[in-house]
Amino acid sequence: MAQTSSSSPSLKASSSVTNDLQATIMALILIVTIGYFLLLIVTPTNMYRQIWTPKIKAHTTNSTYFGAQGRTLLMNTFPLIFIAVLGCVYLHLWKKSNNKNINRFEKKQKLAIWRRPIIMKGLGIVSRIELGFFVMFIALLVWTFASYLHIIFPTITPKSVANSGEKVWEAKLEDSGLRLGLVGNICLTFLFVPVTRGSSVLQVFGLTSEASVKYHIWLGHIVMTLFSAHGICYIIYWASTHQLSEMLKWGKTDISNLAGELALLSGLVLWIATFPKIRRKMFELFFYTHHFYILFVVFFVFHVGVSYACIMLPGFFLFMVGRFLRFLQSRSNVRLVSARVLPCETLELNFSKTKGLSYTPTSIMFVNVPSISKLQWHPFTITSSSNLEPEKISVAIKGEGSWSKKLYQMISSPNSVDRLNVSVEGPYGPPSTHFLRHDLLVMISGGSGITPFISIIRELIHTSESQKCKTPEILLISVFKNSEDLTMLDLLLPISGAPSETCKLGLQIEAFVTREKQPVSTEDKKNVRTIWFKPNPSDKPITPILGQNNWLWLGAIISCSFLIFLISLGVLNRYYIYPIDNNTNDIFSYPIKAVLNMLIICISIVITSSAAFVWNKRQSGTDAKQIQNMEGATPMASPNSWFYNADREMESLPQQSLFQSTNLHFGERPDLKRILFERKESSVGVLVCGPKRMRHEVANICSSGLASNLHFESISFSW
Repeated sequence: MAQTSSSSPSLKASSSVTNDLQATIMALILIVTIGYFLLLIVTPTNMYRQIWTPKIKAHTTNSTYFGAQGRTLLMNTFPLIFIAVLGCVYLHLWKKSNNKNINRFEKKQKLAIWRRPIIMKGLGIVSRIELGFFVMFIALLVWTFASYLHIIFPTITPKSVANSGEKVWEAKLEDSGLRLGLVGNICLTFLFVPVTRGSSVLQVFGLTSEASVKYHIWLGHIVMTLFSAHGICYIIYWASTHQLSEMLKWGKTDISNLAGELALLSGLVLWIATFPKIRRKMFELFFYTHHFYILFVVFFVFHVGVSYACIMLPGFFLFMVGRFLRFLQSRSNVRLVSARVLPCETLELNFSKTKGLSYTPTSIMFVNVPSISKLQWHPFTITSSSNLEPEKISVAIKGEGSWSKKLYQMISSPNSVDRLNVSVEGPYGPPSTHFLRHDLLVMISGGSGITPFISIIRELIHTSESQKCKTPEILLISVFKNSEDLTMLDLLLPISGAPSETCKLGLQIEAFVTREKQPVSTEDKKNVRTIWFKPNPSDKPITPILGQNNWLWLGAIISCSFLIFLISLGVLNRYYIYPIDNNTNDIFSYPIKAVLNMLIICISIVITSSAAFVWNKRQSGTDAKQIQNMEGATPMASPNSWFYNADREMESLPQQSLFQSTNLHFGERPDLKRILFERKESSVGVLVCGPKRMRHEVANICSSGLASNLHFESISFSW
């Protein structure tokens, strides 16, 4: 007892120091972020061009190591890299903090009003915070473009264009096209940030790459609109001034027009394939054409020159670090232990994992099955809980697309394979969940939308069992088309059974079958099957990625790779490029310089990422060896379908509990407005995952303001 009492003050002091350090780092991140955006606001003004720029050039342009490129690296590239590294340190400290959940809960409550959903045409469901930032970002773009024109247009007069033989409108059109390109580059700077999986920049602000995909979509549309307008303006200008030959110009020490056209063409092909009608009907076309971003970026750098391209470098640099780490993780086959086959053409794949791999509910994992397609990676929502099932990770796959249907047929066929080569990337998800702050969780799902709720329910089962703390009541409203789909409710129980505390969880299930008036007869019912796979010695358990489980390693990779890039670039400039052109930028070839810069970036990322990955692989290899080889082991039987076995006595206590708390409704849909408005709890978290119409209906109910206790929670979902 004496030891406990003496250590308690030291723990509190340590926690206080950690919290103070977190607050300091976050304050520094916010200062740098605000300063970076202030720089973007000031850039198009006369003050920046006439006062700031000459002073900055005087200190950077004459450098024999970086030259004019050093100014762009210092002012545009370094801030975001610095934020990413600081974010890694902050997230590491926050993960180790004892009261992290309390702080997050308090912040969420304060922002509850601003997080209410709004349905915007073209944007979908957005919160008031998201809409506010979106409006401010659009205002930044409009301000930048208007400021450029306000400064330049008055200088374009008949007298000023007389010597060039142009008309005033032609000169203004050319300048407008140039400014559209400059504004588009601002969007391009942030385009890759939302899709950098495991990004510290996103997670330090409470975002995930899955939930931020919509920002990537918005930015992508804006980027391509601005760059298309940029290209059209120049084509019209060249046509009107009889300079169409300029379209084939590939300048050695100047802008390369042909490279810009190739970049725009690559972007247009990519852009067209992203529109919903094409993406849904021809997903493979969307998937493969999306890789045109590589051509787009390469030709963009050739077009504008590497010095100016450094403005968009930080977002793409962080994306490349994450992309190469994903590549390293996906090179090995993982151990697929079993598969649960449901009659509704749904699979639950169960993989072995190391105990050091932790993840939060609603996380996703990318899966690749080479026997179906070596190139296709599909994201799926994780249904397991890393706390309830410490040595297993599961994903649910619905046979709705061609890829998933082939996988279902392969596993469910009578001559099922006894082993399957599978590679994975991830898992990726939010740094924490905040469901415990509510008195009641209302989970509304349509069809396969139930999958993210499975992981939440399993996590709450563990919380109620291990931490002995009060968990929120749960009302699960699931809408299915057919009775067979009801077997998806079986996934609420892990394949190895569930602890008896399941019955203590306040769970009420309201299941609606819309296309059937009555239950299916016993003869027509199909069984839920579990298939166990034979392990291969080369298959490895899934290990933690360098990111969410190793923030300090990710910070080290980012900082070291960027430092190696700077050192290599300085040596290259000082001893190879500078002796040739002496910082005049009129002799050394722009394309060659761009190639050398891109090569250095790739090499620096490959060296640091590979070294860190190999080191961590050795460390995790020890943990992996401790996992029992599943070959020859007696597998535990999976729970029978508690819905299909409702007509006979069930021995499993969790099954009995779930069956008794389930109400089945045939031939009707839930009255969501009535159900939600009837809830009298002080704080009701409303989570919805399903068809667009359902999500919009729930968002409208929560945003109506008629019930202040309803709090809409966004859920990322992949199937």
